[in-house]
Amino acid sequence: MEEIKKGNYRHYKGGEYKIISEAKHSGTKEEMVVYQDLKDEKKVWVRPKKNFLAAVKVKREKKPRFEFIKEEEIDSYKDKYLRALADYQNLMKQTASEKLEFVKYAANDFLQDILPIYDHLKLSIQGLSEEEKKNPWAQGVTYVLKQFQDVLKQRGVEEIKTVGEKFDHNTMEAVEGSGDTVSKEVIPGYKLNGKVIRHAKVIVS
Repeated sequence: MEEIKKGNYRHYKGGEYKIISEAKHSGTKEEMVVYQDLKDEKKVWVRPKKNFLAAVKVKREKKPRFEFIKEEEIDSYKDKYLRALADYQNLMKQTASEKLEFVKYAANDFLQDILPIYDHLKLSIQGLSEEEKKNPWAQGVTYVLKQFQDVLKQRGVEEIKTVGEKFDHNTMEAVEGSGDTVSKEVIPGYKLNGKVIRHAKVIVS
């Protein structure tokens, strides 16, 4: 009977298998072929050698039941597999990065609505005298403002430093004056996890 080459074979229906060994039936002494599914190594099959080598008719055309896969073809499949694996790994990294980015900045829209309220709270006590700051309502606003600041800090919100700082077009917008030093802040600016979500409006001199 024809000798079976060791290596990989493709079934006429498309499955691919690796020859593990040849064997003999313990009772009938019939020659057998032991082969393994390349897609699922847990699946190991045994088939009579005669049947393994037999031809089958597919659309009136005779072809081998199992066709030997040449080494260069195997290398080509390996190359395609490695490329596909690399593409998949890159996709997973990109997806993870995009998810992380989304989580970090998901609160942006909400902050755009709530930061003006925070700004108004700050303004409401900035012009008070020391005596007025002792009033219960002023102390209540101060307490709420402190809670506000703590929550924003925990969420990665950072106020952009302006007055006395060198003008930075990446974080500030000059609404008046000329020069490179900020003399007054008109509207505060903020960062979320290091990313500017609102430029500070300032006067420079």
